[in-house]
Amino acid sequence: MRAAVFRGPGEPLSIERVPDPSPEPGDLVLRVQGCGICGSDLHMSEQRMPPGMVMGHEYAGEVVEVGPEAAAGGWRTGERVCALPLAGCGRCVHCHAGNVHFCQAARSFGLGQAAGGYAEYVLAGAAESFRLPEALDGVQGALVEPLAVGLHIVGAARLRAGDNVLVIGAGPVGVAATLWARHFGAREIGVSDPVAGRRELAGRQGATFEIDPGSQEVLPAFEARAGGPPSVILECVGVPGMIQAAFDAAPPQGRVVIAGVCIERDSILPLGAVAKELSVRFAAYYNKTDFAYALDMLASGRVDPSGLITDVIGLAELPAAFESLRRPTSQCKVVVDPCRG
Repeated sequence: MRAAVFRGPGEPLSIERVPDPSPEPGDLVLRVQGCGICGSDLHMSEQRMPPGMVMGHEYAGEVVEVGPEAAAGGWRTGERVCALPLAGCGRCVHCHAGNVHFCQAARSFGLGQAAGGYAEYVLAGAAESFRLPEALDGVQGALVEPLAVGLHIVGAARLRAGDNVLVIGAGPVGVAATLWARHFGAREIGVSDPVAGRRELAGRQGATFEIDPGSQEVLPAFEARAGGPPSVILECVGVPGMIQAAFDAAPPQGRVVIAGVCIERDSILPLGAVAKELSVRFAAYYNKTDFAYALDMLASGRVDPSGLITDVIGLAELPAAFESLRRPTSQCKVVVDPCRG
């Protein structure tokens, strides 16, 4: 099959022929119909991705091969699915709770262990897969994973109807979190991002106002518009200094969720957070309940994340598109359709 292979930091992805994936007993093989480019892929390709890896963990597709255990569980070829990019052991306490990312025996797809969805075919664990309704195509199905990320972040914030929310960063994660904050009844949602196009996209997904941190001080701008400080701060950038910025913006007993994936050392001054008695959570991944809820809301039309998709490209276009996303851009979610072109 054709796949986009990571060869090393500083090198563009290489479109190559690689072996087709072979399923374990509980696996499905999918013909990829959509795979989103994630900021985590960009970060990991700079330091932590092993050479020879096929990335891509936001995928959906058609089942073309079924492992024997998966077949016994009722899975058939021709079904269309989205899936967590993880396959757990199915026996540990974490798998039973739906927190597959904590399973010590879990296999990950596209995250540095096994090949992912920047390819014509990819593996998925049958126990971690969800059937797509007829109303959703593979490109839309690829949105379920990033939507589940945003849902998990908002859940970690214990968001309540009427909360005022500050979202720092309007990349795909920040915009997905904005969508869910609106869905669950936030009163004011201010989104801070230096890129105007991203701020505007966040506005279309539920932000009530936008903040340009290049020309405004974030907290005074928020307070002027919302009539007070944010009760919830969602940090969705992941560069040094942003955790402290979130702490500084929080009011006494505010709730802060750190969702940005920073791969560099960072420093904070705990005194302010202690004095304010902040509730601080770190959020990563999602559980199976998040995934199922995101799919249900998408399928029923109760959330409309179509504006998140700013481009759909073929596999041959991926290397150039991937490199372009390393720079500030108005793109949000670029989805790869290997069948395209």
